Amino acid sequence: MKTSLPVGITMGDAAGIGPEIVVKAYAQGLNAPCVVYGDAGALRRAAAQLGARLEIVEVADVGQAAPGADHINVIACSPALPADLPLGQISAAAGRGAYDYVCAAIDDAQAGRIRAIVTAPLNKKSMHAGGIDYPGHTEILAERSGTRDFAMMLANDELRVLLVTIHVALADVIARITPQAELTAMRLADQACRQMGIAQPRIAVAGLNPHAGEGGKFGREDIDIIEPAIAAARAQGMDASGPWPGDTIFMRARRGEFDIVVAQYHDQGLIPVKYLGLDHGVNVTVGLPFVRTSVDHGTAFDIAGKGLADHASLVAAFDLALAMTP
Repeated sequence: MKTSLPVGITMGDAAGIGPEIVVKAYAQGLNAPCVVYGDAGALRRAAAQLGARLEIVEVADVGQAAPGADHINVIACSPALPADLPLGQISAAAGRGAYDYVCAAIDDAQAGRIRAIVTAPLNKKSMHAGGIDYPGHTEILAERSGTRDFAMMLANDELRVLLVTIHVALADVIARITPQAELTAMRLADQACRQMGIAQPRIAVAGLNPHAGEGGKFGREDIDIIEPAIAAARAQGMDASGPWPGDTIFMRARRGEFDIVVAQYHDQGLIPVKYLGLDHGVNVTVGLPFVRTSVDHGTAFDIAGKGLADHASLVAAFDLALAMTP
């Protein structure tokens, strides 16, 4: 039943590359019906700039969206943006709009009106200028959907990484490394892999400290917190191991020894994935009551409106959303 529903794409920040990559993805051809939560004017300007032969059709809700590859159904869910919106600049209007698009998509996903959510990038500074104080997509999705246990996972063809802590200062990470946080992250990693078709996920947990603490010489968090959580995960039937030194575990996972790495903090986990390239990376919010995937890059203000943006990550996110909602 879910496969008959359209996928919801959020346009992201209109001053960035969001409108451009959405138009390019549509022009290339997507593998399932979809609707866009965004600004019709911004998409028309992007289509004209790219020479894309796509009609932009503004609709009030998903039910009004007519299928077809020659047009983009845009759900009007925020005040129209000005036609002269400067590209590549912080904009309160664009930031507020990006937030509204995400909220409308969440509400439709919760109500079972769309199959999944795929998000184009928003800009945190623009969003803050618009009066919206969130660190990013993940926290908006979790709060509006009432999700308590959630995690960020990044994936590409070579590596999957899920984070224990996400958008927090490095100085605050240690206080958030608890047995329950570790166990929750492993459970979500197991869930994500199973949604991606892996029957028996092999979970590697990265250590917090250098050399996973070196037997306590470089801190005891790996011994006192992470090891017992891994034992608890194994007692619950998960194939979890570690803590493994963070400087080698990603290489081992890339070689195929593990299906997913649970990393302790943002840069520990995301640098290895992004080093492999942004073109096909996908960001997945795990634990939500619906599937949400996203591009693995930002708004790229420096190239906005120049026709240079690569839409490959958006297409990869779209295809992964389909694979996770069979």
